[in-house]
Amino acid sequence: MKMTEIIELSADELLTKRRDLRQESLHLRLQQQSGQLEQPSRLRLLRRDIARIETRAKQTEKK
Repeated sequence: MKMTEIIELSADELLTKRRDLRQESLHLRLQQQSGQLEQPSRLRLLRRDIARIETRAKQTEKK
């Protein structure tokens, strides 16, 4: 997910998206522990997306 897409989201959408990405991250970590993870790079991308969303959420809080 690109930052331009994240900027267009509302505060509620940001919270929902962050929750969904954290849930997906949890499932991928569980798959990794059991040795079933097919795309290990997906974990890194999810962490970055979560960080972008949290950054944007903090920016909107300050306004």
